[in-house]
Amino acid sequence: MKRVITLLLVLTASFANSQAFKGKGDKKFQVGATMQEYGTGIAATIDFGAGENISYGFTTSYLLNTTTKAGTPKFADKFDAKARFNANIGNVLNISDKLDVYPGLDLGLRNFGAHLGARYFFTEGFGIYTEAGIPLAKYDSNVIGYERFNNQFVFQIGASFNL
Repeated sequence: MKRVITLLLVLTASFANSQAFKGKGDKKFQVGATMQEYGTGIAATIDFGAGENISYGFTTSYLLNTTTKAGTPKFADKFDAKARFNANIGNVLNISDKLDVYPGLDLGLRNFGAHLGARYFFTEGFGIYTEAGIPLAKYDSNVIGYERFNNQFVFQIGASFNL
């Protein structure tokens, strides 16, 4: 019985010490599923804290399952990479130390866009995230065929880790 109580206390302490965004020097890695109209795939993101409420980072995504009548897309058609800038406002909203909400902008291979995300940490090193993104300015105003893959609303959900 003592072992069970000790284990519960250790787990409770690890949950109590989790913090979503620590500011300058903070590093987050996220991996998850990406869903959009013409396909589903995987995404990976890394963010670096630059200030109390500012972070920058990079994200990459690859579509695994695509639906189009135009034939088989090439690797380059399904791949996207972006540099990103976030305003981490979880502590401004003062909801919970475990929750970080971050609106941001991204500059990618296919467009200039915006995203809104949130991450919730269960422990010091592990949490979940969700993110939605939209293109604000497409590099090609007449996107057709495979160019639509990375020029539309996208939704992500997955795991977040402190590094």
